[in-house]
Amino acid sequence: MKIKSTGEKAWDMFFVVLCLIVSAICIIPMLNLLAKSLSGTDFLVRNEVYLLPKGLNFNAYSTVLKDPKYIRAFVWTVSLTVICTVLSLSMTTLCAFPLIFEKLRGRKAINIFITITMFFNAGTIPNYLLMQKLNLLSNPLVLILPGVLSVYNMIIMRSFFYGIPDSLRESAEIDGATFFEILYKIYVPLSKPVMATLALFYAVGRWNGYSDALMYMREEKYYPLQLLLYNIINNINSVEVATQEGFSAPGLSESLKAAIVMFSTIPILCIYPFLQKYFISGVTLGAVKE
Repeated sequence: MKIKSTGEKAWDMFFVVLCLIVSAICIIPMLNLLAKSLSGTDFLVRNEVYLLPKGLNFNAYSTVLKDPKYIRAFVWTVSLTVICTVLSLSMTTLCAFPLIFEKLRGRKAINIFITITMFFNAGTIPNYLLMQKLNLLSNPLVLILPGVLSVYNMIIMRSFFYGIPDSLRESAEIDGATFFEILYKIYVPLSKPVMATLALFYAVGRWNGYSDALMYMREEKYYPLQLLLYNIINNINSVEVATQEGFSAPGLSESLKAAIVMFSTIPILCIYPFLQKYFISGVTLGAVKE
């Protein structure tokens, strides 16, 4: 067993301290929000709540769970996230797989064309006009179709496919397997790490997305949870909600906002432990070979 030198131990200690600092930066704001959502209004008004709740109560969560508007937005966001994740993974796989075939005509041109879209964007106004011409404004499909494929994620998937031995594909072709049989019987089963990683990327992106709904969606019943949260925090609907629910006092309104943030954050956080083991292998395997 190799004995580490003093310099190596110092570097290890430095990285441990750095990781602890970064972890604290991520965790402390969440603990503060959780404490505010569970604290009494008097303590919130006096700004006495930091990391631990004071005057423990669950009134804010009770209000959120009893309001059909929040529940409807939550159910719609979950459905939207599942639909977008499944479609995006399918599109990413179908786009990445053909690009690993050297005999594909125009493969280099296709790769260049796809990569260019990562660096050039028409902009907000042309995108809005395009959605208008396609009659997608205030249509639920506007939250699904425009972001159904990420070029960055497709490149990760393609690089992972490059790492799978060509001999597997060639032997399947000799046995008479079709294009789709090779994809779904060989490549997809061997790509669970990258599939899980990209599924999380797509799911988190859709779950946290609100800008597309803010620009293109006018019907409130199709508002995702994050847009509802955005409206409340930016005082678009907070006064009305606070008055209707009896949350007119500043402390109560602050508690409600914190509860809604936790309500919209906890579900997606629960997915991480199940997919964490795939992160490193899913992102790095095949990333060197091009």
